[in-house]
Amino acid sequence: MNDRRLESLDDLAPLAGNVLEELKAQGKMIATAESCTGGLICAALTEIAGSSVAVDRGFITYSNEAKTELIGVPAGLITREGAVSKEVAIAMAEGALERSNGDISVSVTGIAGPGGGSEHKPVGTVHIAVAATGEPTQHFHCWFADHGRQFIRLETVKTALASVLNALKDAKSH
Repeated sequence: MNDRRLESLDDLAPLAGNVLEELKAQGKMIATAESCTGGLICAALTEIAGSSVAVDRGFITYSNEAKTELIGVPAGLITREGAVSKEVAIAMAEGALERSNGDISVSVTGIAGPGGGSEHKPVGTVHIAVAATGEPTQHFHCWFADHGRQFIRLETVKTALASVLNALKDAKSH
């Protein structure tokens, strides 16, 4: 992808297509667990015809209760670490993997703004995790510039898709 500013999910179609092609080539399915992106990762993937071969399901876990009820994130973990944290992102990805037919999952939790940030977790703070069967869960702590809610959400989707693609390629090389 070039460095121009993302305008919409359409700008992510080439990257989403690459993820789907790699999933198909490996015979794998993906599940998503999304908070701050509200389903945009799954939407980017399912915008492409034929995606049902590689996309199992998407969990939109915007509230803390949804994180606990749908994908098993312990309520105590959310209370202790905060919903926007490495620990919760990892629990989300692992929970989505366990509660789906996916072979790989990606989770995102963050602060897209304009409000909700703090000194320690400013707007633009995002945690991404990728869990895959038989592999250690990967975590990425991102800080996106506060150029508005749409910018942060689209950058999060781009980074999440790129992280999945890298994890798939790494697993293939083992």
